[in-house]
Amino acid sequence: MYVVTINQDTCEGCGECADNCPASILEMVDGKAQVTGELDDCLGCETCMSVCPSGAVKVEES
Repeated sequence: MYVVTINQDTCEGCGECADNCPASILEMVDGKAQVTGELDDCLGCETCMSVCPSGAVKVEES
């Protein structure tokens, strides 16, 4: 299983992570990215990390 965390302090609210997540577990809520889906659905592909311009997204294997 993978754990996706988003640093709300550094998230710029661009939506790139949510737009590019193939598992659709990320959404924009009140102008910031949040994990709203099931972490079990995360593919661990790290696409969200690679498209985030501020480095706010982290994917770690648990």
